[in-house]
Amino acid sequence: MSDKSGIRTACWDVAHDPAAVSGAREQVKEVLTTWGLDDLADDVVLVVAELLSNAIRHGAPPIRLSLWGAAEDLCVRVTDHGEGRPRQLPTNTEAVHGRGLPIIAALAHDFGVVPHSTGPGKTIWARWPLTDGPPRTTVAAQISIPRSRPAPEGVMPTANDHESNDR
Repeated sequence: MSDKSGIRTACWDVAHDPAAVSGAREQVKEVLTTWGLDDLADDVVLVVAELLSNAIRHGAPPIRLSLWGAAEDLCVRVTDHGEGRPRQLPTNTEAVHGRGLPIIAALAHDFGVVPHSTGPGKTIWARWPLTDGPPRTTVAAQISIPRSRPAPEGVMPTANDHESNDR
């Protein structure tokens, strides 16, 4: 779907089931191909998988996945209604978990978390510039826990963001 400002959106309600991640990856790849963003597809799909896996494992339903494409940026958002916040776990060669945030930091230009103002939950977002811009400032080896901060303009939901499966 594209609105009058040229912003393209795709939104899905995602089941609170780890098996739902695979289907979401396929849908995101299809949308990015349709939007002509094949060059970002692998990175975006991996970030989506990490964000959804964390929302399913640590969050609470309902879970919503949104893609927003504008002339300047592509943004992914995953919203869940759990009380927990993303945190960096200690990692070592034996660790089974704890690599998600460094993966996201390595692949996305920017990312963060915005807590819901009206109850439990949060929206975790990741962004990629579609125009030449400054280099990434986050290095996976130096990642810290994303602090609560406003998302870039156009990243957070609007009143029209409650339609499902829009393209």
